[in-house]
Amino acid sequence: MSTHIHDHSPGLSPVDRKDDKGSLEQTQYVCSVHSSTGDYKLYKRRFIGLTGLIILNIVSGMTWPWFGPISNNMVAEFKDITLDEVNWLGNLMACIYLPVALSVPEINRRYGIRRCCDIGAVALLLSAWIRYAGTVHSLSGRGSYALLFIGQFFAAIAQPIFQVIGPKFSETWFDLGGRTTATMIVAIANPIGGALGQLLSPIVGDTRQSILILGIMSTVAAPFVFMINAAPPTPPTYSASKKTPGLLSLLRVMANKDRTTDPSMTVRERIDFAIVLFVFGVLSSATNVFAILTAQILHPVGYSSDTAGFMGAALLLSGIVSAIVTAPIFDRVFTTHLAITTKILVPILGGAWLSLIWAVKPHNTGGLYAICALIGVASITMLPVALELACEITRNADGSSALMWFACNLFAVIFILVEGALRAGPDANPPLNMRRALIFNGTFVMTASAFVFFLHGKQTRKQMDVQRLQQSQPTEPSGEP
Repeated sequence: MSTHIHDHSPGLSPVDRKDDKGSLEQTQYVCSVHSSTGDYKLYKRRFIGLTGLIILNIVSGMTWPWFGPISNNMVAEFKDITLDEVNWLGNLMACIYLPVALSVPEINRRYGIRRCCDIGAVALLLSAWIRYAGTVHSLSGRGSYALLFIGQFFAAIAQPIFQVIGPKFSETWFDLGGRTTATMIVAIANPIGGALGQLLSPIVGDTRQSILILGIMSTVAAPFVFMINAAPPTPPTYSASKKTPGLLSLLRVMANKDRTTDPSMTVRERIDFAIVLFVFGVLSSATNVFAILTAQILHPVGYSSDTAGFMGAALLLSGIVSAIVTAPIFDRVFTTHLAITTKILVPILGGAWLSLIWAVKPHNTGGLYAICALIGVASITMLPVALELACEITRNADGSSALMWFACNLFAVIFILVEGALRAGPDANPPLNMRRALIFNGTFVMTASAFVFFLHGKQTRKQMDVQRLQQSQPTEPSGEP
């Protein structure tokens, strides 16, 4: 295979033609390389980096729902800690997640994917052992809670870094035949962690032992960051060869204040991204909040902490299986039908969340498991579809991913506060039931789901990549092996 370096790909601006100088510049400016396979190239090392990112996402994803199934146990075991304060261990992560998620595109633009992940790995280690320090018996209840709170603060730095970087990693390392699948694998790694967190936290011992196990897993996961590289020497697609626009670029474009160096968007594309952003934020937050409040929703109507954990895990695990099956199909068969898929799955999700209003009642274990499985299949399947559709519409992988996860966690904060306030009092029948919270959740999700019918969802990024790939193929020298 002969290789020819050139910097005259059609349509590249002068900014795109800057020479590579050092590893930092290689993450921002990548020239096109002509080989016997065309202008773009894939590297096997992409799977090594993908594996590292998966492990880090799984472990960082355990932290948010970890305390949900054991919330009642924590109140009993730690003095002076209330249910609302336990909820704030999850709510804090959503609050800190917001500014961190918005900073990830800028860190990536300046320093590359690897440096982003380094910061996340250090934060993951700090969170593990500060949190465990809060379990020392000699501490007062308030002192224990303070250290748990600080540990969750660092965990809230790690989680958004590994989540937000996913679509950019897949764009940087994978071609059109694997990009959606790579995004899917990274995206569902976090729910896998959430499912494992819900399963493990109530069964590994008392609360202090549970926190120790989480710390050990975080410590084991952190070194996997060394498997992640910033960018390949040669990009796999045209979009991967473009300079990372960053979040500010996307915000300027959405405000119609874009510069000539920003990826342009039509009015229709701005509307489409706003719809995807809103619907994704509401549906994703509904799933996350359910994971946090599972025990508080189910315990008042007669279900144990273990059952609550199993139902939350059933939601996530059924969706994970579905996403593993469907993502390769979207890459190879329904590659141009992301918007149609969204219009089919989102209304189903809205109806399923609404049905929980009547399904959460005593002696309805089978019905609840069925609804949780349906929600999992539809919502987790939609996760990579929505993230990829946002990238397609904006042509800004890290900027769109940051805003999508920002919206998810912003709505999660709102949902947790509102649903906590709607919890019935101790004199209700049954005491502390969450029926009003379920009514709020179901009606809000159903209303948001209706906006999906206004979505067009043209996949502009894919069309550009296919066009550039077709343009590169005729330039291949004849007779080359």
